[in-house]
Amino acid sequence: MIPRYSPKEFVSLWSDQTRFDIWLEVELSACEAMESAELVPSGTAQSIRDMKLKLNADKISEIERETRHDVIAFLTHVEELAGPPARWLHRGMTSSDVLDTSFAIQLTRAADQLIERTDKLVKALELRAREHVRTPMIGRSHAIHAEPLTFGVVLAGHLAEIKRGRSRLIDARAEIAVGKIAGAVGTYAHLSPEIEAATLIKLGLTAETVSTQVVARDRHAAFFCAMGLLASGIERFSINVRHWQRNEVGEAEEKFSKGQKGSSAMPHKRNPILSENLCGLARVVRAAVTPAFENIALWHERDISHSSVERMMAPDATATLAFMLDRVTLVVEGLVVYPEKLKKNLDMSGGLYFSEAIMLALVGKGIARQAAYVLVQRNAMKAFHGEGEFRALLGDDAAIGEHLDAGELDRCFDLEHALRYADAIVDRACRE
Repeated sequence: MIPRYSPKEFVSLWSDQTRFDIWLEVELSACEAMESAELVPSGTAQSIRDMKLKLNADKISEIERETRHDVIAFLTHVEELAGPPARWLHRGMTSSDVLDTSFAIQLTRAADQLIERTDKLVKALELRAREHVRTPMIGRSHAIHAEPLTFGVVLAGHLAEIKRGRSRLIDARAEIAVGKIAGAVGTYAHLSPEIEAATLIKLGLTAETVSTQVVARDRHAAFFCAMGLLASGIERFSINVRHWQRNEVGEAEEKFSKGQKGSSAMPHKRNPILSENLCGLARVVRAAVTPAFENIALWHERDISHSSVERMMAPDATATLAFMLDRVTLVVEGLVVYPEKLKKNLDMSGGLYFSEAIMLALVGKGIARQAAYVLVQRNAMKAFHGEGEFRALLGDDAAIGEHLDAGELDRCFDLEHALRYADAIVDRACRE
């Protein structure tokens, strides 16, 4: 995590201080559950809570340099602060009980923040899609003019993708909201499933089905995959913004604020820097997906090859995606759209995009589809090479005139007819 791309909530969430505070809460919750099972003297956890311990992350790190074990260093520090009652903490537990359960809490908190930010992006896309539901533009396939659509329909496509990303994130949150208080190799040798369940309920988690010594890492892989997919959806939108902002296109651009500078050398520049930044950051989020998959295959009941990876990739991926969501929402809200340029680009090809409508009209008159294709294409290619205007060329083609009169040809060039379902498409994206 670097400050430039780390929202303050995520800096706090992944700090050593927060991590140790969560560890203490896990230990105290487990202690309370053990008290109910009469394994620990009643009131032990509350006596420690009443002390209002202020853990010192630096002190724990200092102890760890000697013990070479983070949980032992933490427990040593707690014992120094809490005295005799602390001897009952961690009874029958193993380090992963604390580490994995705490990690689940951090991941679910991160997921909640990400979902909240995604909701804001969804609202922004819905608003802009409805705003431009009837703003015509040319659709492109292979980056080449295809058929018309509307700017609102394009935004609705991004909206639908982000909504799918949100759903995956919600599902993944449920999958990683799982902890364990099952002891070494997960057999409850000195605990019980009831103690585990009581502990995890207090923490807002459920129990791993079969924990071995750790929570299974396929759960975490699903979470990182969901983040990678959402980041990719943001990147796809950002690539479109970069294309729209090109001088040769000029259909939309990022908001250029007063006092903003585009280039240290060229005062005229207005660059899509936010969208370019988002494309780059998407790579960072996706970079966590492969390590998350590789963390699944641990030796036997566990090893710690996953631990170092998670310490790095969880803060980086979650914070970066949160930053991306904040930034892309601002881009959507501030996106400057140029309807007149959209229309100009739409008209650039002189109605060639109605070629399918003419072909289908000929098919409707009894001409074989491939024969109709040839008739329309030969006129389209003449228009493309500047040998005439497409509509006029069609009218002058005797083979076409045998089947379609002037009125029927004109009806094939009806933009409103081509876009008649734009409202329905945008409504569906907003509704689902």
